[in-house]
Amino acid sequence: MRPLHLTRVLNEELEGTLKGHHTPVMLWGPPGVGKSQIVMQIGERHDIPVIDIRLSQMEPSDLRGIPFKQDDRVEWATPSILPDAGRHGESGILFLDEINSAAPSVSAAAYQLILDRRLGDYKVPEGWAIFAAGNRQGDRGVTYAMPAPLANRFSHYEVELNLDDWVAWAYAHGIDERIIGFLRFRPELLFDFDPAHNPVAFPSPRSWEFAHRALQKFGEQPDLLLGSLQACVGPAAGIECHAFIESLDQMPDLDRILSGEDTQAPEEIDLQYAVASALVGRAIRARGTPEAARIYGNILAYAGHFPQREMGVMLVSDMHRAIGNDLFEVAEFADWADSIADLILS
Repeated sequence: MRPLHLTRVLNEELEGTLKGHHTPVMLWGPPGVGKSQIVMQIGERHDIPVIDIRLSQMEPSDLRGIPFKQDDRVEWATPSILPDAGRHGESGILFLDEINSAAPSVSAAAYQLILDRRLGDYKVPEGWAIFAAGNRQGDRGVTYAMPAPLANRFSHYEVELNLDDWVAWAYAHGIDERIIGFLRFRPELLFDFDPAHNPVAFPSPRSWEFAHRALQKFGEQPDLLLGSLQACVGPAAGIECHAFIESLDQMPDLDRILSGEDTQAPEEIDLQYAVASALVGRAIRARGTPEAARIYGNILAYAGHFPQREMGVMLVSDMHRAIGNDLFEVAEFADWADSIADLILS
């Protein structure tokens, strides 16, 4: 399932905790595709805590607690990492990351916590959702086969990569438009991992975020930029991304486009992707300013200049996802929509 839809699923599961409809959710997927980030974003969106427990780093007693003598009985000290309504709040997310990397003895200790929402006398607060994530066995991570009793305590979803979802996330989080443009140009490199070769560095949503950071640090140091990109996304993808960035000095003047001056679109397809991504970035930066409507209108007018009209559709679609329905209020939007109506219908 694509990340956009998984976000809706997790939202419903979180709200279901208070209605008695919550089912613990297990997210499966290869390394670096954003499983943990999807969960963290749910917490941020609802302004609730996310307690991230890495079961692979724990012993059974870390969950069950430590026994101590109380008069003539043995009591159990509840671990402070488990959700507590008084300390952490009435609602939140208990996130069991790397769950299938945990030793079987630790997984067994989690059975009751996941299904019954309790361990001994401890109870998970009613407003807390339980989510988990792990790599698949074929992904060359440290994993154990998930025991059937544990697997049967979850609803299971596999994270499917979707470039549009990643692009929307990237614009919202300020990822360099050059990275976005490159991946629009080479979408198959959003994730390229071959478990048989077990590469150290490889393209993934996580490592492209690292590449974004490398651009901010080494963008003005040509002798270091190529090596830093390769260190993040692997040798081949690093070379391609570097070559793409090096070619951008041939891009048309974005300020001329934003001011409404007649500017020809480049013929090279890689430059078209770069221009489209850069214009979306400019639209995001203009949002909320007095110049926003004028800038949106000039971008819409330029969207019709691309040799392939599909490129203009991609530009406007990305801009709409980034700035929302304000785009529809611009007078030029109706003209642009009329110009591509036959394309949409076909």
